[in-house]
Amino acid sequence: METISSADELEELIGLPLDRTRKKVRTSLSEFDLQWLAASPFCVVSTTDAQGRVDASPKGDPAGFIHVLDHQTIAIPERPGNKLAFGFHNILENPNVGILSVVPGRTDTLRINGTAQIVRDADFFDHMVVKGHRPRAAIVVTIDEVFTHCGKAFMRSGLWQPETWEPEGLPSIAVLSKAYTQPETPLEELESYYGPSYAERMYRD
Repeated sequence: METISSADELEELIGLPLDRTRKKVRTSLSEFDLQWLAASPFCVVSTTDAQGRVDASPKGDPAGFIHVLDHQTIAIPERPGNKLAFGFHNILENPNVGILSVVPGRTDTLRINGTAQIVRDADFFDHMVVKGHRPRAAIVVTIDEVFTHCGKAFMRSGLWQPETWEPEGLPSIAVLSKAYTQPETPLEELESYYGPSYAERMYRD
């Protein structure tokens, strides 16, 4: 296995970006970025702890859930989950975050890098109510960099092409839960738990 250990080796392998590519990196949200965030129902938030260990956490809500406070500040609501809170713990140790915002059907994405803080309550929480539930907390991000990322990865993967989807071949979340976390629970009970009522409980503890 041949590895790369220097920036010079890396540049020799992949080359240098074009000037127009460098220019796409901005320090604040444009009007086009605001339109994108208003249409995006999903993002991935990447964080790193003090030892450099990385976590990437999916976040999703109705389109527009990433709340724009101003052209350099956004807020991402936190909903009930498994309470491991890896990303939150990381932010407490290292505030640097990276965000990949996705719009279904679009192959390009919006990337945001910045510094984050955890907020337990604020007036803008009133604008992030879903099904009568305010978020339990929010990640507020001060933007350092924002840019549109080209769609080659999504195009290569065929992510939005239903004819490439084969989810039926994978074990269900109930099967995975029995294998990893609840081996003593009957599979039928887990299938019921992760059935239609699961969606109804998403915004409750």
